[in-house]
Amino acid sequence: MTTGKQAGRRLEGAARRIADHPVLEKLARVGFAARGVLYAIIGLAALQIAFGRGGEADKSSAIHIVRDAPLGDTLLWVMAVGLVALTIWHISEAIWGRPEVRYRVESVAKAAVYVALVFSMVALLTQNKAASSTDSQSQDAAKALFDLPGGQILVALIALALIGFGVSWMHEGWTGEFMRDMHVAGPRTHALVVNIGQVGYVARGVIAVAAGVLIGQAALTYDPDKAVGIDGALKSLADTPIGPWLLVVIAIGLVLFAVYCFAEARWHRV
Repeated sequence: MTTGKQAGRRLEGAARRIADHPVLEKLARVGFAARGVLYAIIGLAALQIAFGRGGEADKSSAIHIVRDAPLGDTLLWVMAVGLVALTIWHISEAIWGRPEVRYRVESVAKAAVYVALVFSMVALLTQNKAASSTDSQSQDAAKALFDLPGGQILVALIALALIGFGVSWMHEGWTGEFMRDMHVAGPRTHALVVNIGQVGYVARGVIAVAAGVLIGQAALTYDPDKAVGIDGALKSLADTPIGPWLLVVIAIGLVLFAVYCFAEARWHRV
């Protein structure tokens, strides 16, 4: 038993050393910047949709846009490596970070999203396998869950979780709580980052709530085709009484969130 505990301590110590390694810190900052690139592309694509130019605005289409750019393969590999490092950091945060359950759950959720992104990037780079849209992924997941016992309840719980995350992000945007791990030098720069982050977090929250509501409708009607990802959620905002102008505001918010991600690459605690 003692030997097992000692082995466990050694394993934990090794894991902590990896999580605290300066190379991982630098690569995690690349991951923050990679996230910013994806959100910038999504925001710009959403603006095109708002002005009637069509297209898709989600992370899958953003990955393809990056690859089609000059030196796209190299850039995509760099982004993938950065996101792997960011995933490791979020896992370490879930294990050794803040004790509050909310932060641990959020770290696990972010790590899962980044793992999916990395798999999509690597599949595209090594197998030339196109990543399906987030809408298709959501619909396929809903269909699979509906085939399980209590699947309808599971889909409803996912919808509630998305709405919960959305409300949480809007609350963070409103209160500026997202700055808890940011160490920005200078009061003017700090205030600017706060303002940019506030708009970005609220925009992300609105999208998550919209997606959660639509997935909830899929659960209530037992119709997986109503489940959507980022693209479907964004397009649903254009169908509101405010019309495409709401989508324009949210799209600008996503671009500003991308700017905040670049600020994270510089000043976020890692």
